[in-house]
Amino acid sequence: MKILVLNCGSSSVKYKLIDSDNKDVLAEGGVEKIGLSDSFLKFKLPDGSKETITVEMPDHKEAIRQVMKVLTDPEKGVISSFDEIGAVGHRVVHGMEYFNKSVLITLEVIEKVKECYPVAPLHNPANVTGIEAVTELMPNTPQVGVFDTAFHQTMPAKAYMYALPYEDYEKFGIRRYGFHGTSHRYVSRRACEFLGLPYEKQRIITCHIGNGASITAIADGKSIDTSMGLTPTEGLMMGTRVGDIDPGALVYLMESRGTDAQGLQKIINKESGVLGVSGISNDMRDIEAGIAEGNERARLAMDMYEYRILKYIGAYSAVLGGVDVIVFTGGVGENQTGTREQICRKLEYMGVTFDAEANKVRGEEIEISGKDSKVHVVVIPTDEELMIAEDTASIVKG
Repeated sequence: MKILVLNCGSSSVKYKLIDSDNKDVLAEGGVEKIGLSDSFLKFKLPDGSKETITVEMPDHKEAIRQVMKVLTDPEKGVISSFDEIGAVGHRVVHGMEYFNKSVLITLEVIEKVKECYPVAPLHNPANVTGIEAVTELMPNTPQVGVFDTAFHQTMPAKAYMYALPYEDYEKFGIRRYGFHGTSHRYVSRRACEFLGLPYEKQRIITCHIGNGASITAIADGKSIDTSMGLTPTEGLMMGTRVGDIDPGALVYLMESRGTDAQGLQKIINKESGVLGVSGISNDMRDIEAGIAEGNERARLAMDMYEYRILKYIGAYSAVLGGVDVIVFTGGVGENQTGTREQICRKLEYMGVTFDAEANKVRGEEIEISGKDSKVHVVVIPTDEELMIAEDTASIVKG
């Protein structure tokens, strides 16, 4: 079955067309700057080369129409008509407690996703816009919602509750939900396949680290704790997100700067993290270059970034009662060999040994722990789109 996977952002659409039977990626690309005069669509051609076209796309409906136009183009496309697409799978960021698994999209599901707008104001509205655009263009094609938060719905209350008045949980749903769930689910399963281990009998810590970053503790195939919270702001230090911080510091910051809630949101989501500390960039490649040039704030940003990863791995090892597998994924996890080495070297106390030669690989599946290591440490490139395609095909085939 050919599955179109869509990830709709506020001004962008990323897509992949995947054959769910053999896992082949038939086409992929993305639209950026929707609603602006310089909007464009970039995509891979069947021969593997890339092309970019500038076209006016005032809204998501037109953006998706342009994607479909490219997919069905006689020369550039890979399908002859919309009818070849068996279903569309959507990444949906927040499902609160409504969704603990992927679901067939109905009017009722859309209304529940809209109820989650207050906790995901940048993401969920864009996700729904994409769903509605597909409904208009392909009204008879089934659609499936795959939720970032669903995998973490197995967390026990002691892990997901905040120590706020209980009424705030009952009335407003304020609790830890976690994100990157589709990625954590994929790489934890794939790591066990790669290592030849039974997934349901492992203690796994998955480190999805990049511009956005989270760590998850997985016991017997289920998420039991994760670093992100009600929103993706909590947890690890990220590219521009602050991560863990004393809530009292935020109150003090608002009073000191004279800013309101909207201003605070901008600070903690867009101006903090690696960018805020380094003053250089949120891209870790720029931070590495800054360190090479002797920039002390770049060095501090890297040290903080790696320290928090190490701290969460230690905490989750305690929660799990030990760890069998540690997985690195995401842009940094898959490619930043120095960070992987720094973390592994400091895990010797739990029996991790490090294979420096294996660690030279970037963006490939590899075990970077030594043969005598008590813990398997592996790099697994994430493939959320494949996970979405598999869920979509499974639900549609029913």
